[in-house]
Amino acid sequence: MRSVHVAAAAFLALAAAAPAAHAATDRPEQPSHLFLTVSGAEDTWVHGVRLNCTPHPSGHHPYAAEACEALDAADGDLDALLVEQRICTQEYAPVTVLATGTYRGEPVDWRKTFGNACAMDASTGHVFRF
Repeated sequence: MRSVHVAAAAFLALAAAAPAAHAATDRPEQPSHLFLTVSGAEDTWVHGVRLNCTPHPSGHHPYAAEACEALDAADGDLDALLVEQRICTQEYAPVTVLATGTYRGEPVDWRKTFGNACAMDASTGHVFRF
């Protein structure tokens, strides 16, 4: 009879813990919606797209899934994006990139200028590849 009580107690303990664990995973994902732009020297040209990463990669970004994956790998820190090793010319034709919006509910307002488009592409990968 004692083993029945022990088994029942164990079952009740597991049943009580299950809703709490389930509730933690039911929280909605925080929004990740960014407006990304790339512009030439002195804003002689500007390209921009919207990138949504939640609830799933979407927007007008041609590589939305890859861009969201890169952002997730960098935990939303655009300065921590994986840099691709490549050879770029030393030509100075500056491009400026800008990201504004939210990543996992946190505000994003990031801007950086690169010496040329090759350096920008190597440093930001799919995020600014549009």
